[in-house]
Amino acid sequence: MFLSATGSLALPAAATPPSDRVTVGVVGTGSRAQQVMDDVLAAGGIEIVSLADAYTGRLDRAVERTGGRAKIVPDFRDIFEDPAIDAVIIASPDHWHARHCIQALNAGKHVYCEKPLTYTIDEGLAVARAVEKSGKKLQVGSQPMSSRLQQKARELIESGELGQITMIRAANNRNSSSGAWLYPIPPDANEQTVDWELFQGSAPPREFSLERFFRWRCFQDYSGGIATDLFVHLFTSIHHMMGAQAPSEVVAMGDLYRWTESRDVPDTLNAVARYPEGFTVNLSSTFNNSSSAGSGFEILGTEGSLTIGATRMYHRREVVRESNGWIVAAWPAELEAEYLAGLAAGSRRRRRPEPEEFREGRVPATQIHWRSFLESILDDKPVVQDVWAGHRAAACAHMVNLSAAEGRQVRWDAARNTTAA
Repeated sequence: MFLSATGSLALPAAATPPSDRVTVGVVGTGSRAQQVMDDVLAAGGIEIVSLADAYTGRLDRAVERTGGRAKIVPDFRDIFEDPAIDAVIIASPDHWHARHCIQALNAGKHVYCEKPLTYTIDEGLAVARAVEKSGKKLQVGSQPMSSRLQQKARELIESGELGQITMIRAANNRNSSSGAWLYPIPPDANEQTVDWELFQGSAPPREFSLERFFRWRCFQDYSGGIATDLFVHLFTSIHHMMGAQAPSEVVAMGDLYRWTESRDVPDTLNAVARYPEGFTVNLSSTFNNSSSAGSGFEILGTEGSLTIGATRMYHRREVVRESNGWIVAAWPAELEAEYLAGLAAGSRRRRRPEPEEFREGRVPATQIHWRSFLESILDDKPVVQDVWAGHRAAACAHMVNLSAAEGRQVRWDAARNTTAA
């Protein structure tokens, strides 16, 4: 990546020549897709030329974001079949991701797919086969792993600064209707402006519903809820920072406590994942409290710890103080005195040092993540989050949901890259 010492994205001084400009189509132009569009256009080196979505209002706004240069196509397949398009951004609802990825790869396009890569575990293996067959690049868009903070965390962990890491806590908590995916519905949305059949795809047949269309994360027909929205980010970052691939087993429990009339997925979810590398992860999320202490990562080692938030990270060094006074107080008095005298003679009281603070860089992580994808296309470099990393992160979320639904431990078969029988 073109990164400066301060973590800023250092783009080439001259404008990208037209011959090196990658042409891009966008499938799914919802709110997150348009955030991505803003970031990738700011990163430079591309031209967004085609857009497809099932709601006309979003398409009009997406065209504005391209300065009016992109064209709207009535069918997403037109983007895949256009020989002038080099790469596609897949930002459709989760139940469409794998199908869109496979169709794009089969058509010879590079793919940038928003997380999660899949709606089911088996889909990940199918996407991996399509990547191998096509020879094209696929990068999953779980951008926090490319942030300056998580890159620094990985360096500290690899250096041994934290000692032996045996526990990680990860959380993402919210307490608002928007945080619980109850997004406002555009006043002009109706059966004329929303293509319900296109949205439904392979999902179970349902009657037209604006709530299901605009708030699809609330429903199992289209999404895995908290696990596939929030836990996928947490798993991706942990795998990246720790150099791990997947847990050996997962146990989870969740329920729907508060938002009972708006969804069929839990609003509170907890999971424990044990990794063969020798550490355990505790994951949690609720939509019923937004405690700032409850979101982010705590990476706990014998020599130090990292507390990682959205914009800051703190490195705290451990100062171990043995305190056996209450134990030896039950010994004979002379033995107690002898023990304490020896302890005092052989130790020095140390003050806990002030934590070391790191701050996020000025360039958004999505821009850095996208730029690495662009360089992988232009220079034939490996992508930073390939299909296997995306498959495993999504599979972890699917394992969480399976465990919570069935009340059992779910194991991972690393050799087969799927759940154990």
